[in-house]
Amino acid sequence: MARYRGPKTKISRIFGEPILGSGKYLNKNSNPPGQHGASRKRKSLGEYALQLKEKQKAKYTYGVLERQFRKTFEEASRRKGVTGENLIRLLEARLDNTVYRLGISPSRPGARQLVTHKHILVNGDVVNVPSFQLKPGDIVTLKDTTQGNTGITSLMKGKSNKFNWLDWNESEFKGTFISYPERESVPENIKEQLIVELYSK
Repeated sequence: MARYRGPKTKISRIFGEPILGSGKYLNKNSNPPGQHGASRKRKSLGEYALQLKEKQKAKYTYGVLERQFRKTFEEASRRKGVTGENLIRLLEARLDNTVYRLGISPSRPGARQLVTHKHILVNGDVVNVPSFQLKPGDIVTLKDTTQGNTGITSLMKGKSNKFNWLDWNESEFKGTFISYPERESVPENIKEQLIVELYSK
């Protein structure tokens, strides 16, 4: 499964951003991981290192391993439009990410677990593949039996208004994937052009 199982704070310290959670421990130690901490002399990153770091950030953010990420990039390059923006749209259209964006789960790993444990329906059918690509008009709902599970519903926080490509009906536990998002609407701090340049080498 495309899942990172290591320490989340370590990854957040690498990028200096809370990409795998709340990042509450970054206030205590925001230095990159490694021996000698802040006193260690660190070289400025070259072009390739910056591109690779940006790709790694995107992979950790969306919980995707290399092979799957490469396939997503290839699909993005085949589509019309800007490849980098297409890549972000495809990552945002993943089922696990959409469950997270709708507020059904407080985190992407939690959303992934809901999907794999068959709590999520797409257009009325159970889908247990986190990488399932949603299309505009697809409806995401919780199973009837899951709707009565307070352990799951108590963690729901509801969709943020800034995600205008999604619609959420709290009373019916139903969300709609309205359209692929525009790049400026996606809050993730990812420089997708660096990823395009990396794969274009």
